[in-house]
Amino acid sequence: MDSDQKHAQACQGEPVTAHPPPAPAGRYPQLADRLDGLLFFPVTAYTPDGALDLAAFRAHVRSGIDAGAAAVFACCGTGEFHALAPEEFADCIAAAVEETAGRVPVVAGAGYGTALAVHFARLAQEAGADGLLAMPPYLVVAGQEGLLRHYTALAAATPLPVIVYQRDNAVFEPATVAALAKTPGIIGLKDGVGDLDLLQRIISAVRTEAPDEDFLYFNGLPTAELTGPAYLGLGVHLYSSAVFAFAPEIALAFHRALTTGDDDTVARLLDGFYRPLVELRNQGRGYAVSLVKAGVRMRGLDVGEVRPPLSEPAPAHLKELAALIEHGLALVADAPGAGA
Repeated sequence: MDSDQKHAQACQGEPVTAHPPPAPAGRYPQLADRLDGLLFFPVTAYTPDGALDLAAFRAHVRSGIDAGAAAVFACCGTGEFHALAPEEFADCIAAAVEETAGRVPVVAGAGYGTALAVHFARLAQEAGADGLLAMPPYLVVAGQEGLLRHYTALAAATPLPVIVYQRDNAVFEPATVAALAKTPGIIGLKDGVGDLDLLQRIISAVRTEAPDEDFLYFNGLPTAELTGPAYLGLGVHLYSSAVFAFAPEIALAFHRALTTGDDDTVARLLDGFYRPLVELRNQGRGYAVSLVKAGVRMRGLDVGEVRPPLSEPAPAHLKELAALIEHGLALVADAPGAGA
């Protein structure tokens, strides 16, 4: 069975009225039209001995879709892409595609050097993914020309549309992003840097130099809700929500408030939940992943611990996270219109 047939088979599930209809097989560019709402970045589940736990991963993906995720970004940063062997990656993407059954798109991570990034991209295509989130190249700090060559080669390797992730050693000048926007197959930029001056110049450059391109922008900071109002001021309304993985009630309430202009609820959740969460996250290296995974376990699904070189949060921090989740859920329950 070729990749298009697999994709078509995965899209034959029952449609859910809360989501757009499945995209026809092989029409990958439609991904840009389907990314509207909260973007779910599931964790990757492991057994107690550290092996891949596909049953728990499937349950996690299902719960996110049932909660109202607009897309599943599998095996990305929160999903410990760095810790997965290629065969594990392929199994996870295939499982996510089967669980979504075409109700929402599945975007897969891809990264390392160009050769391996292309390899992961082709594995994602074979597994039925709808798009790619391109991680920064491994280890090296490349110049703008080298970065452009890398992402151009990745985009040319498959028909999957590519979202480029700006962070760490892959930070772009505005002219480079304008060139990326004009590259066939590259549909957007996920910003994990948080430099709003740079991002505004990037948006302006793309608007000026690639005016015919419908280029997407995503807030990709570790706890994107904290900067959601600032990014919204630049016209960036799409963002990845790590909180959705373990507390979709809180994430959805915030997203609803942000997109409807409910500033009081936005402020209440920022002050009472998101700011304390970021302060807790900043107390340990790797907590952007391990705290999320701990939160998923606290909410009743055993997805295992993080793989090395990441480590688990300290017991005191786990206790603080549990109290914070409880407080966040109480804030949502007390919000105006919570019973609607």
